[in-house]
Amino acid sequence: MRTWREMRGFPLAVRLLLVNQLGVNTGFYLLIPYLATHLGENLGMSAAVVGIVLGVRNLSQQGLFIIGGSAADRLGARGVIIAGCALRTVGFALFALGDGLPVLLAASVLSGLAGALFNPAVRAYLAQEAGERRAEAFALFNVFATTGALVGPLLGSALLLVDFRTSALTAAGIFAVLTVAQAVVLPARKVDPRGSGVLGDWREVLGNRAFLAFSLAMVGMFTLENQLYLLLPDGAREATGWDGAAGIVFLVGTVANLAFQLRITGYLKSRHDRARWIAVGLAVMALAFLPPVLAPGAVPVLASALLLYLGIMIASPFVMELIPRFGRPELTGTYFGIFYVVSGIAAAVGNTVVGWAMDAGDSAGRAWLPWVCCAVFGAASAGGVAWLRRRGALPAPAEPLREKADA
Repeated sequence: MRTWREMRGFPLAVRLLLVNQLGVNTGFYLLIPYLATHLGENLGMSAAVVGIVLGVRNLSQQGLFIIGGSAADRLGARGVIIAGCALRTVGFALFALGDGLPVLLAASVLSGLAGALFNPAVRAYLAQEAGERRAEAFALFNVFATTGALVGPLLGSALLLVDFRTSALTAAGIFAVLTVAQAVVLPARKVDPRGSGVLGDWREVLGNRAFLAFSLAMVGMFTLENQLYLLLPDGAREATGWDGAAGIVFLVGTVANLAFQLRITGYLKSRHDRARWIAVGLAVMALAFLPPVLAPGAVPVLASALLLYLGIMIASPFVMELIPRFGRPELTGTYFGIFYVVSGIAAAVGNTVVGWAMDAGDSAGRAWLPWVCCAVFGAASAGGVAWLRRRGALPAPAEPLREKADA
């Protein structure tokens, strides 16, 4: 299979990070999608308390990405990745062992902080280790992440037949294994001390207007990606009357990702500059939400899912490749951290808007409303990236990649 051949061409550290992402998503989706049900039905908590526990986890992760990115730059990405996985091991174990609200809140904080640490650190390490092959590395990263997002819920459903505690302990065990593997395999990189402090790093990144403009232009991408877990599953269930239809959406998307991600990235990499393909990918993501508007039924929803995955496959590797080009290699982690803070806020706001459109559409008999709303989000992002590209605000495509920084 081409995926394995491509993977073998990278250093051992990169290969481990790819497998690591498979494990991270498997462990995460094995537990988190079922957490609300456990808190409400098994522990008898009110909807308000369930919302607090889930909100604390999300806030701990999305709000602290900048800390994880800065830590990767200042302390070295390897240690931050290991610490993040170790913290998530503890957090998920607490979900299994604790029933009281204080313990559950501690578990939420630890598991969220863990994601804030290792998510930007992994991407910074991968960008630095992959060198000239960043696009291919992030394409593979996307393949492994998508596969984990499919395997996790399937495994979680099976383990819940035993009980939630078994599921949570299995997720904690996966992260424990990943922690040990990273400590053994990932090479340590020396981090050169710098005169400016962390606040100076943040000021430098936040003062990069081109980077901030690009981050804001990507709001549509993260909003639409999140519809794989909100609008599309809901549309599949409405079209078929079967709760399991959402799983078919993920299965088809994962198969398409495995079959086409590397081919798409390899084909596009040598044709025109990367920013053009990011805009094209966003435009395809926007178009993905039109089939259910034009015709009802399961087939249009499935076509929507396939087009959305196609748009992600086109844009995502080049987005990840482009981010480190905006500034000094010593600040790669900080750039990723701030980018993900922006994306987290965007996804939260975007999901709120889409959720409102779903409710408004249902009450007014306008089922097309949330789909059109998503198409507008995608079109706006595609237009924003195209505008930045025309203005020359994005890193020049002919610009050679900087020397790899120590992680």
